[in-house]
Amino acid sequence: MAATHDAQDPNRRDFLFLATGAAAAIGGGFLAWPFVAQMNPDASALALATSEVDISQIAEGQVVTVKWRGKPVFIWNRTKQQIDDAKAVELSQLPDRLARNQNLPDDSPATDENRAAKDKENWLVVVGVCTHLGCVPISQQGNFGGWFCPCHGSHYDGAGRIRQGPAPENLHVPPFAFMGDTKITIG
Repeated sequence: MAATHDAQDPNRRDFLFLATGAAAAIGGGFLAWPFVAQMNPDASALALATSEVDISQIAEGQVVTVKWRGKPVFIWNRTKQQIDDAKAVELSQLPDRLARNQNLPDDSPATDENRAAKDKENWLVVVGVCTHLGCVPISQQGNFGGWFCPCHGSHYDGAGRIRQGPAPENLHVPPFAFMGDTKITIG
């Protein structure tokens, strides 16, 4: 009699199909969770996501190199003369006229103001990787007083902009923020 009752009551059979399907979906989710979770970065990778730098000991005119995400980052406390020289460059003289500053819109022009720290123009923070083939340029060298990449002869000016050589882009400005007057957080 029960078999005929089930055949005449389709709602019960539909409920059993839905309940079984829901249990299988939930079980599959619990089974897949460890595989998805293992794709997240580990604590050591997350620690490299940001770097905090004490800039109180960087003298005027000095460039220091710190590491961020496995790349060198140059932090330069520029002198008044170095700032004036960078500001005097016309955009028409630049091979790459974009700021390449992750703190600004992508189409920002490569003026010194758009490359240096906002309201602290003496500070210039750039990723220390040549945009030609990824070499590390030498600070305060080259024909324009910024950086020189000896591998293929790229010359960057005092705002990290490419001026001569095969590099196609300016040195990139990473995301950074001042945490008071003596600390910068990169990333």
